[in-house]
Amino acid sequence: MRFRHPDGSLIHLAYCTNVHPAETLDSVVAQLRDHCEPVRRRLGRDRLGIGLWLAKDAAHALENDPCAVGALRAELDRRGLEVVTLNGFPYEGFGSQQVKYRVYKPDWADPERLRHTTALARILAGLLPDDIPEGSISTLPLAWRTVADPARMETARAALRILGERLDALADMTGRSIRVGLEPEPGCVIETTADALTPLTGIAHPRIGICVDTCHLATSFEDPHTALDALAHAGVPVVKSQLSAALHAEHPHRPEVREALSAFAEPRFLHQTRTLTATGRHGTDDLGEALQDGSLPDTAPWRTHVHVPLHAAPAAPLTSTLPVLSAALTRLVGGSHPLTRHLEVETYTWQALPATLRPRTRAQLADGIAAELALARDLLTDLGLKELP
Repeated sequence: MRFRHPDGSLIHLAYCTNVHPAETLDSVVAQLRDHCEPVRRRLGRDRLGIGLWLAKDAAHALENDPCAVGALRAELDRRGLEVVTLNGFPYEGFGSQQVKYRVYKPDWADPERLRHTTALARILAGLLPDDIPEGSISTLPLAWRTVADPARMETARAALRILGERLDALADMTGRSIRVGLEPEPGCVIETTADALTPLTGIAHPRIGICVDTCHLATSFEDPHTALDALAHAGVPVVKSQLSAALHAEHPHRPEVREALSAFAEPRFLHQTRTLTATGRHGTDDLGEALQDGSLPDTAPWRTHVHVPLHAAPAAPLTSTLPVLSAALTRLVGGSHPLTRHLEVETYTWQALPATLRPRTRAQLADGIAAELALARDLLTDLGLKELP
């Protein structure tokens, strides 16, 4: 979906396909038919943006075969779909029964992360619509914190500098500018936008910046305006933003609240949980750990890394952090000039939600994704952006 900002900038809105398990190129093509096109039809649009997730095997099938890239581009066109952004964070196995800490491997100290991200950039350059010269890729924020010794992190920063050089060369060769954004996430080396300032200003490359995920921003109790102002002041580009909402529990000490939270503790994904007290931010790596008595202070609200459907906040006594998303979007694209041009709804947890909230059919999932995009569209038009055909 395309929008025109009052300053004339073109803003893209997509939804991320990591909600659909697809490890191979054939399964990626199938998801365009089975999921993405039905979402487009529900929205009544001739064209829909998707934030494509290409797992290792799918990327391998595309990176050395221009014909395969051309065929995928033709399939996108045929189904009324377009790609300007990729989700390069998960490497493989994101649809597995247990993902948890595996999603952070390989990290930026592993040469495979640089190789994979370079391949994604080359693929994206071939998938961009003819009239769009710029693409974006989100990636993990260096590494999970427990493996981040100084030597490994210097290796990671060196890899990102090499990536910047490769992106420059790709732009010279293709005329397409691909930018990569590190995505701060609780528990990682770069947990908050503030944590990103020193590494990214140290790399100081215009094609490498940050991906602001509004669920992660909220989980870490960051104020959107303060965070985005600091990035702008430091000259760190917001390459893209993932529009997502976290789970919010206002009174975590109450038994009924803890019982409601326990329904979201599940074995597939990591659900980092944070609270902000007078002594600072406290957290656990997973929701189940937080629910153990005494593991996390419960005198202040908790926020949990669960990507809650944007249009469907959980029932009381829980809610979502949609207001944080709205505030962030106001700062990102509501000013005189946008801070980013790529927006991506990223609710990948549909099939990991409590059973009563989980879609039971493809049609129900398509309905839910379309409803999320409709909400995001309304937020953008309320900010003065004009939806384009």
